[in-house]
Amino acid sequence: MANHVQFGFQDASSPIMEELLQFHDHALMVALAICSLVLYLLTIMLTEKLSSSTINAQEIELVWTILPAVVLVTLALPSLRILYMMDEVNEPDLTMKAIGHQWYWSYEYTDLKNITFDSYMIPTSDLPLGHFRLLEVDHRVIVPTGSKVRVIVTADDVLHSWAVPSLGVKTDAIPGRLNQTSFLASRPGVYYGQCSEICGANHSFMPIVVESTPLANFENWSSLLSS
Repeated sequence: MANHVQFGFQDASSPIMEELLQFHDHALMVALAICSLVLYLLTIMLTEKLSSSTINAQEIELVWTILPAVVLVTLALPSLRILYMMDEVNEPDLTMKAIGHQWYWSYEYTDLKNITFDSYMIPTSDLPLGHFRLLEVDHRVIVPTGSKVRVIVTADDVLHSWAVPSLGVKTDAIPGRLNQTSFLASRPGVYYGQCSEICGANHSFMPIVVESTPLANFENWSSLLSS
């Protein structure tokens, strides 16, 4: 999770988030090259002696017409590739439903029997030692590591947004509509998120906690809840 002196993204814990981080670095290098070129041209204009002679600059006009188009293509192609990857939900290993309420989340494991629970933020006064304030919940979302998980997102009252940054997931929860997203947790761990849509007075108190465990542990957990 992020800390108070962090300037970059959280560590990627899913293949999609790794792709997003790579595209972010790629876009920053393109922006750095553009800024360096503009700064160089400004320096030349300010330091060189100006000339009022008219020259034939067809080659320069051709360059500054084609160059921006090339830059846009180098940004658009990887961006579209990632967008298509994020929208693809093919043959998930597990499907669950996240329902946003004011101001908590409900979860249903549609592939498993009798697994439905509400997830509330733990108040600061009841928070165990070492846990994160405003981020810990009483019931975590448990998923198996290395399995493709499909999340169907909706809302019961107002707009919400189910977002876990380290997994590269952010999907709006809209009343009367089902949106879907997917993720694959590449390693065991606990991943924190929050509602990312202003949904009322307690919008800041709707944390999301996803715990990725080995498949054997997930099966034990699901069998305990189903019994």
